[in-house]
Order: sequence, then structure tokens, then C-alpha cells
Amino acid sequence: MLIQQLLNGISLGAVYAIIAVGFALVFNILKFSNFSHGGVLTVTAYAGFLISSKLNLGFVPTILLTAVAGGLIAMGIERVAFRRLRKKGSPIILYFVSSITMGMLLENLITVFFSSNFYSYPKFFEKSSFTIFGLNMAVTDALMLIISIVSLTILMVVIYKTRLGIAIRALSMDTNTTSLMGINVNAVIAATFFVVGCLGGIAGVFLGLNYTLYPQLGQLIVKGFIASVLGGLGNLFGAVLGAILLGVLEVTLTNIPFIGAGLSPVVIFVIMLIFLILRPQGIAGKIVHEKA
Repeated sequence: MLIQQLLNGISLGAVYAIIAVGFALVFNILKFSNFSHGGVLTVTAYAGFLISSKLNLGFVPTILLTAVAGGLIAMGIERVAFRRLRKKGSPIILYFVSSITMGMLLENLITVFFSSNFYSYPKFFEKSSFTIFGLNMAVTDALMLIISIVSLTILMVVIYKTRLGIAIRALSMDTNTTSLMGINVNAVIAATFFVVGCLGGIAGVFLGLNYTLYPQLGQLIVKGFIASVLGGLGNLFGAVLGAILLGVLEVTLTNIPFIGAGLSPVVIFVIMLIFLILRPQGIAGKIVHEKA
């Protein structure tokens, strides 16, 4: 039973990791928490539903097309909401308000087009679960774990082994110096948002598979934010570690009789507050001053 819960928690944490890494990447460069990412999750979850149900495409084409759609949406948000603020040297509060506003706008657009009706993804696989080494695992959970690991591995290769990755890391240290070195700051930031949007698209499909589609689905972004805070804002490894710990903790609390699914979010929030008091920089992070 313990190993089964641990496996379920790691699978859940894998999706949270994709969301948390999206937070960490944007925070690394612009030094603010991008809550518009919740709107991207909502739109891509519905986009994946339309792609799979209306075009009758399988799981792989659905997740690939949805990832690209998420990347384009995130780039559009950066261009419309954040680039002008960056050029004007706006205070952090305006970034925060803009990200919240864009997230709400995307959720409201979904409500306009789909109303408040609930939708479910078509069934991609004949079997819903399988047994391995005596452990029962849902097919979607296994895919979440595998695709999350592959996506995060590719991301790490991009960050540490490519010219774009070098530019992103340089930009996270000093924007002005990076621009003076001849790097196109706007292009690098746009590319970063595209990558973050692709990760959001992948997470959106899995959220759509595991939950009924509804316009407020993007509120699950809070889980990614909590994971990023626990791991250390701006730290990619910490974001992944915090997400895995959050997934295991959530599954464990849900299976405790006197806590269950109803009270587990409250307990997790209290744990996060205590953790912030004792170690505000997170597990693997360091103290970072937000954009002034």
C-alpha cells in the first residue's frame, strides 16, 4: 500500500513538475510569478479536447499539437501583456496584475465559447490500467510520468547544452549586460515563453484527461506555484523536487481518513506557510529579490 501511494504521488507530482518548471523559468528571467499560466492550462486543456474529439486524432498527435498551441498562446501573452511593461521598467505589482488579468481573460473566453458545461476527453486507450510487480497503475498516470520525465530531460538539455539555453541563463543573471553582449533579449524571452507554453500544453492535456473539463481548471496552477515555492522560486531542480514532494504529500493526505480530499488542500497550504517561515528560499533555492 505504501509503495502504491508513493507511485501514485510521483505520477501526480510529475504533472505538477511541468507546471512548476514553467513558473521557475519565467521567474528566472523576469523575476515575477506568471499566474497567466493558469489561463494557458485552461485553454490548452480545451484545445486538446477539440483536437482529439473534432479531428479524431490519437493521443500523440493531440499532445504534440496542444503543446505547440500552448507555446503560441504563451508567446502572445508575453507580447501583449509583459513586453511593454518591461520596456517601461514597470514595478512588480503591474506584472502581477497583468498576469492575473490575462489568466482571467483566457478563462472567461473559455466560458463564452463553451459556457459552464462539463466535457470529457475521448477514450484514447482500450485498457484504463495495468498491473506491474503487483502494483496497479492507470495508463494515464504512467504516461504522465514518462512524458514528464522526457519533457523535463529535453528541457534540461536545451537549458545547459544549447545557445538558447546559454542566453536564457545569461538573461536570468543580468538583462542589461546580456543585451550589451549582442543577445536579442526580446527574442530570448519570447522563446522562453514558447517553451513554458509548450510545457503548459502538455500539462493541460493531462489535466483534461484526469479531470472533467471546466472553465476554472486553470486554478490548479496553484499546485504548481506551491511546488515552485517549496523547491525554491527560480530553481528548476528545486521546482521538480518540490512538485514530487507535493504530489506524494497530496496522495498521502487524501488517503488519511480524517483529512481526505476535502481538507488536504488546507493542510498543504498550512505546511507551505510553515515552510516559508522556516526556509523562505525553498529546498534548493536561494533568496531572490523580485523585480523592482
